[in-house]
Amino acid sequence: MPVSASAHKPSVLAMIVGGRTRQEARRALWGYVFIAPWLIGLLVFVGGPIIASLYFSFTTYDILSPPRWVGLANYHRAFLEDPLFWPSLGRTFYYAIVVVPLGLVGSLVLAILLNQGLRGTNIFRTFFFLPSLTPGVALSVLWLWLMQPQLGLANQVLRTLGLPPSPWLTDANTVIPSLILIQLLTTMGGSAMLIFLAGLQGVPRELEEAATVDGAGRWMKFRHVTLPMITPTLFFNLILGIIGALQVFTVAFVATNGGPDYASWFIALHIYQQAFAYLRLGYGAALAWIFLLIVLLLTLINFALSRRWVFYRGGA
Repeated sequence: MPVSASAHKPSVLAMIVGGRTRQEARRALWGYVFIAPWLIGLLVFVGGPIIASLYFSFTTYDILSPPRWVGLANYHRAFLEDPLFWPSLGRTFYYAIVVVPLGLVGSLVLAILLNQGLRGTNIFRTFFFLPSLTPGVALSVLWLWLMQPQLGLANQVLRTLGLPPSPWLTDANTVIPSLILIQLLTTMGGSAMLIFLAGLQGVPRELEEAATVDGAGRWMKFRHVTLPMITPTLFFNLILGIIGALQVFTVAFVATNGGPDYASWFIALHIYQQAFAYLRLGYGAALAWIFLLIVLLLTLINFALSRRWVFYRGGA
């Protein structure tokens, strides 16, 4: 019995959800139903505030009165009139330039040590990872106590070793190096280490065995075999590390509140203070969008440069 062409025509429901048959359409529709709460939450609680902040960045707004359109005045103020904007941006970049490479090297070294297959590796892996699970506020309070100039454990250790004590977080010359030390000690064994460890375990054993047969030592195998194979992992950690370092906020807010004498006044802290301490929400939104564009530009530059040094086994 011949079947009419209309019998093979997809239903309206199938056309909407992109399925070829009614059964596939129902499955796809139920998929959209189940993810609808997340999509609605994303649009309302993430997309909505992002769009609102872009609008507020062109206004003067203090919550108590309706926003008033001022055009590019907030951006002009940030670049040309705000005495704290450029110094806070410079401190943030100084912090990131030191933290990112040292953090990557330290995390990679720890991952290499944990990849040796020695007894007790799981215990050391847990030991290294635990500090990264501690909430940032609690860690900041702990380090504030450890680095207390008179009674802190850090200076007690220095005195025991016969070294002069350090002012740590209470001096403008040592506060950023102290924050860098805190960041490195608490994050080197965190997610970056685990990602490096996964990348190292994905290096084909036959390549290392071939290098050994050719007479390559440990350093030569690492340089010419292991390191090229984990460049995608290195690049991933690099992007996350740069974004995370530029967003430094918690430890500076809790431990120093930007002091002493604005020496640890980072850009994220500047945005927070302008928006929520001084209720200059329009200006704070403009600062946030400037910071977003800076991070986006750095990310795009890194992606462009990655074509020269990142090796993907599946392609170029």
